Amino acid sequence: MQLYNTRTKKQEQFQPLKKEVGMYTCGPTVYNYAHVGNLRSFLTADVLKRVLQYLGYEVKQVMNITDVGHLTSDADSGEDKMLKGAEREHLTVWDIAKKYTKAFMHDIERLNIAKPDVLPVATEHIKDMIVFIQQLEEKGFTYEGGGNIYFDTSKFPQYADFAKLPSIEDAQERVEADTNKKHPRDFVLWFTKSKFEEQEMKWDSPWGEGYPGWHIECSVMSTKYLGEQFDIHTGGIDHIQVHHTNEVAQSECCTGKHPWVRFWVHTEFLRIGSDKMAKSGENFITLQTLIDKGYDAMHYRYFTYTAHYRQALSFTWESLDAAKNAYERLKKKVLTFKQSANEEGTTQQYEDKFKATLEDDMNMPNALAVVWEMMDDPAVGEKKRLDTLKKFDKVLGLRVAYMEEEKVDVPEEIQQLMNEREQARKEKDFTKADEIRDSLLSKGFILEDSDDGVKVRKK
Repeated sequence: MQLYNTRTKKQEQFQPLKKEVGMYTCGPTVYNYAHVGNLRSFLTADVLKRVLQYLGYEVKQVMNITDVGHLTSDADSGEDKMLKGAEREHLTVWDIAKKYTKAFMHDIERLNIAKPDVLPVATEHIKDMIVFIQQLEEKGFTYEGGGNIYFDTSKFPQYADFAKLPSIEDAQERVEADTNKKHPRDFVLWFTKSKFEEQEMKWDSPWGEGYPGWHIECSVMSTKYLGEQFDIHTGGIDHIQVHHTNEVAQSECCTGKHPWVRFWVHTEFLRIGSDKMAKSGENFITLQTLIDKGYDAMHYRYFTYTAHYRQALSFTWESLDAAKNAYERLKKKVLTFKQSANEEGTTQQYEDKFKATLEDDMNMPNALAVVWEMMDDPAVGEKKRLDTLKKFDKVLGLRVAYMEEEKVDVPEEIQQLMNEREQARKEKDFTKADEIRDSLLSKGFILEDSDDGVKVRKK
């Protein structure tokens, strides 16, 4: 298998350190709902795990839950994200963490993202973080400034290498000035002088009561569960210049392992127009937003396969509609094929092509092309094609190969509205028809117009 490695900036042959692949995924900061741009990165990690398992590897995946220490700048400035969420909703930071951890887990379940093998929570690993910082301190990589404990990047000359920056000084251009730092690129390991008087999350430490910086948690929890050196680290490209650069620095200085992680796999942005998706303004689109508009989570999963994970993916409602239509067409074929016992022909050529696309840096657009080439091949029996699709769906995760015709109990009130809508369409009163459709959606019923008539399903 060939994987593009952010660390080396080239595609390389993947070979694990040992029989079981160790894989770490940067998890969510649970102060708000994840938007669909965030979820694209988690889908990439899920597909990578599925691909590795499809190719015969055993995989141990660890994904963290960040519930402390993450500031809005992704560095050492701005507001505390957890505190910001608590103030927004008039809840404690602990309640915010519980609420949005539950919401995130619900999202990944709906997207058919396999639950990681280990799901550690930052606040449950404070003692481990303190020990890690003490080890860095003993090796001379830290200093105290204004009550905080900082990592001294001047002690790690390779600091700028990971992000391939022109100079070390450019490595944290997003970081605001901090007079406690010896160098602008240094970063906080432990805060003892909180910037926020109302900070609820504080723990005793050798340096005083405080809380950890964001970057330390990933180094601590990944090495605790995967060892001091492991195979793969995944995340979004926005983490490269600051978060992951800092992870590499502190981890390699603490463990002495070079490289600490052998393969780094980063997912490009989901964009609306020229902007990346963000948790503010019109760009904040959640999975629930899509479902409320009548889409299924699998429509979005399919949509993410229409571009390579290292390519920016442009989100439009038209492109999501195209993915939805393709997915529904695939469902329709599956339901038709289930009626056939025809096993003529062979799908070996498609299995070979499919495997080759996976081995080519997880080329999911090409994998989808192979699926459609096979499903539209009349020379191969329907049952044979369906059986092969079941194998492919172990990677695709689209829940389509075992699809059954959905039986929906339609109450009399809903049927009456559907009849009124159909009459409005016949009379070309499309405004009224749309109003009825929206009313049905608010009642939990989604209408899908097709060449075969109107179908209804539960939201």
